[in-house]
Amino acid sequence: MFVFYLKITYICIINLILMFSKSCEYAIRATIYIAKQTKQDKRVGIKDIANAINSPNAFTGKILQQLSKAKIIESAKGPSGGFSINNKKLLNLKLSEIVTAIDGDSIYKGCGLGFKECSEKKPCPVHNKFKIVRNELKNMLENTKINELSDNLEKGLAFLQR
Repeated sequence: MFVFYLKITYICIINLILMFSKSCEYAIRATIYIAKQTKQDKRVGIKDIANAINSPNAFTGKILQQLSKAKIIESAKGPSGGFSINNKKLLNLKLSEIVTAIDGDSIYKGCGLGFKECSEKKPCPVHNKFKIVRNELKNMLENTKINELSDNLEKGLAFLQR
């Protein structure tokens, strides 16, 4: 029974990881990088962001547009332009805000086996186990601030590319 539980938990975790779109992954990386630059009183351009997170320029530009539209980052044009995060916003910006801006709230509602319909009334075989993992992920996203992640980047405790 224990092995079965571990296998189900493993499947659920893998499905949660796959629930982040590539856009969302890059958006999180970009926001952390922009946060780090903002703390150094720098605005950063698309090319620098794309290089830092190992993402194509055009794809990065589209992601930054979405983040800007969601008021997560700010964009300034001109020779001293680029992207930054409002200092007040930076203190309280949560991972969940980025996920919601890019992928919506589907990560909080999705089925562990990928079924379009899965509920308490008509659960999939892993529904109850997956619900626990999904709730833990939601808790982590809502309680993790970009500020602390960019601090880890500055201290060399975390990296944006491999």
